[in-house]
Amino acid sequence: MTTKDIGDYAMIGDGETAALVGRDGTIEWLCMPDFDSEACFASLLGDRDNGCWRMAPVSEPTATSRRYRGDSLILETLFETESGTVAVIDFMPMRGEAPDVVRIVEGRSGRVAMSSELMLRFGYGRVHPLIRQEAETDLIAIAGPVGVVLRCDVPIEHGERQFDSRFTVAAGERVTFTLTCFTSYKEVPNRVDPAEALRQTEGFWADWAGRIGYDGEHRDSVVRSLVTLKGLIHRPTGGIVAAPTAALPEWPGGERNWDYRFCWLRDATFALLAFLQVGLRDEAHAWVRWLRRAVAGEPIMLQPFYTVRGERRVPEYEADWLEGFNGARPVRLGNAATGQLQLDVYGEVLDTLFFADKHGIERDGDSEALVRLLADNLEDLWEKPDAGIWESRGEPRHHTYSKVMCWTAFDRASRWFEESDPEASRRYRDLADRVKAVVLEKGFHADRNSFVRAFDDSALDAAALRLPLVGFLPADDPRVLGTVAAVETHLMRDGLVARYETGATDDGVGGDEGAFVAAGYWLANVYALQGRRGDAEALFHRLTESANDVGLLSEELKFADRRLLGNFPQALSHLSLVNAALDLKPVDGPSREHCGQEG
Repeated sequence: MTTKDIGDYAMIGDGETAALVGRDGTIEWLCMPDFDSEACFASLLGDRDNGCWRMAPVSEPTATSRRYRGDSLILETLFETESGTVAVIDFMPMRGEAPDVVRIVEGRSGRVAMSSELMLRFGYGRVHPLIRQEAETDLIAIAGPVGVVLRCDVPIEHGERQFDSRFTVAAGERVTFTLTCFTSYKEVPNRVDPAEALRQTEGFWADWAGRIGYDGEHRDSVVRSLVTLKGLIHRPTGGIVAAPTAALPEWPGGERNWDYRFCWLRDATFALLAFLQVGLRDEAHAWVRWLRRAVAGEPIMLQPFYTVRGERRVPEYEADWLEGFNGARPVRLGNAATGQLQLDVYGEVLDTLFFADKHGIERDGDSEALVRLLADNLEDLWEKPDAGIWESRGEPRHHTYSKVMCWTAFDRASRWFEESDPEASRRYRDLADRVKAVVLEKGFHADRNSFVRAFDDSALDAAALRLPLVGFLPADDPRVLGTVAAVETHLMRDGLVARYETGATDDGVGGDEGAFVAAGYWLANVYALQGRRGDAEALFHRLTESANDVGLLSEELKFADRRLLGNFPQALSHLSLVNAALDLKPVDGPSREHCGQEG
């Protein structure tokens, strides 16, 4: 079996789902109609028989290159052959009647013989659909509630459990293919005009990218990250999925393979402030509205993440019929971490609501009631052990970062009610002071001169880098300086930052993992706050240059060679890139706003 590389893929999407396209022109992952729907192409986690769609020259190309067209998610792959050059333009139009994948094969020079090989497999690669040929160039595939219609300009032939088209394109010619998903018991959607869809999609992205208000020196990387994030925002609800993929391993062949097609609360404020600081106010509004809907209801009991629709239950199971990415098993679909107590999410949500109000986003009676409910519930919970930000599946512990975010929650609640309810404000301030005292007493390890992972532990945790980023302590506090020095000494390797020390993964799963991309950017944030601009820039460049050839980042990087690891593309990594770039500006930046240093 050919070894795959996560960096070989690019993403296309319509804001409701996304597909991964390999360098060779093969779509290997696609869930329709939504990000968290079952995949109809799942060869990314198995082999060709688990579903894929290859579009490439019949003869082996002499060279292949690819790019996104402008600031968009329209992917163009250029194949050079001995007989000519051809481009495959892949995109998903902004959704109208139904989700569509459009592939346009465009001759650039000479004449090139091309092949389309379509293997539809529903249910994550194990269900063969019932096929009905509508015409020489059209077919319909049905499997239970899901239907797919393929329409193209050339004849479709039945191959061995697949559908093939052979055709030749000359310079200036185009051959188009459109794959559309629909509900099988409803009418087949109308035919899409590929040329018009391309024109409209180009116009959408040009208009949207034109709203970005970032003018710093890292514009190309920032805009590409924001375009990627836009592709991960569920347009109907405003929720941001952590990644469009599931079960991509955090270490080659390892067991740390999770489903990330859901919306995590842990970085809500940083998403909000990043969107606001680059002028994407609509996205900020949509994110806050999603957040308020998802956590609403009584009793208030937050969980780490929700579906894009705000659903709470996400059962986890293992897809034992899939071999896994390069054999990495188990292949986990769904995510059982929804049942964990993670106290830090209370801080994330209250922090977001506070800064949303500060920026004039939707303060009303519901917001005030939600702030009160969350803070009051946390009053009963904050002294409990939890699973921590890294969602440990081991025994709950008193994680230092979780307690810091409890302080954040009470601090923001106190500031919220300063004028409207001074008595409540004082009570939340007292709670914040109590939490802070406990963290300073038990979360700082004198012998290591650093904040550590948990109160009964001496292991380092990169989450401690976020203490100054949420305003818990100033960036130049001696304890923060000691923590940064400890991270540099014990968590940095090959210029990258690990989440925690080797051997500290007593989380019920075990196994190795790579450097955590977001943690590296957090260190760059702290460097910027400390005035270490040269170090911040160097680390920022090192991480950003680790993106693949079309500017996409995964969750983790392999030490030494910086190979991409984990689910991909990762919203947290791209969000952290944007925040770090904003913090590298001489004034303003999300972290400075958190610390009251903006201006």
